[in-house]
Amino acid sequence: MGRDAFCDLIIRDAGDVEMFSGDARRALGQLEMAVESVASNGALPIILGGDHSITYADVRGVANVRGHGSVSLIHFDAHADTGHIEFGSLWGHGAPMRRLIESGAIRGDQFLQLGLRGYWPPPEVLRWMAQHRMRSYEMAEIEHRGLMVCIDEAIETALQCSEAVFLSVDIDVCDPAAAPGTGTPEPGGLSARALLDAVRRICSRVPLAGVDVVEVSPPYDHADITALLANRVVLEALSSIARSGEEGGDAQQWDPTRPLLDRHVDEG
Repeated sequence: MGRDAFCDLIIRDAGDVEMFSGDARRALGQLEMAVESVASNGALPIILGGDHSITYADVRGVANVRGHGSVSLIHFDAHADTGHIEFGSLWGHGAPMRRLIESGAIRGDQFLQLGLRGYWPPPEVLRWMAQHRMRSYEMAEIEHRGLMVCIDEAIETALQCSEAVFLSVDIDVCDPAAAPGTGTPEPGGLSARALLDAVRRICSRVPLAGVDVVEVSPPYDHADITALLANRVVLEALSSIARSGEEGGDAQQWDPTRPLLDRHVDEG
């Protein structure tokens, strides 16, 4: 893209948030306050997980600043994460999206999910999702219609009544061949290339409220395949943000098939 995000943007590491083992609610409260602090100072929070339970805190932290109901969520995942009570608890990586909608931070019709597949959730959870007008693009639909068609439709829906979009990427949206290092792998997912293209497209075209990348589990990884992909997801997001912020804002017209050398010649 002809941009070095670490030169073109001001990027700072805000440090780690202590996540209390065995006390998920307290840990999520600490994280929510940390994200809210970053967002309230005008910065774009990018949070690295951790399992997907942290998205509850990440999005609420942003919504506390921007206003509840004013942010949409584009969510890449193999799973809907809209369960109710899992293993006797309201808090966990299988339920954060339901908790978010119940809290009022995000409306169901502002919730766009891409990459779902497998044999979960059960019918009663699917009914709950339909009642709240969530939009889920399953892998079968993505394969039939094309990923970028679905992405563009999700972007259009997200921006209809929201001022900004939070992007949440569960690395298990990718096929286990591209992301083996995750806790709940599911066959039949996106390729690494497809995910990176999708992140680039979204981050180039929407006003972002925040980003998180979750469910990378190093003990399950092989040759750092998953960690490297997660790293590249963040770099794609940052580079797209840097490019979309340049004078003239030509990110939507950028042609990814045009050789980089040709672009440099034209630019000077």
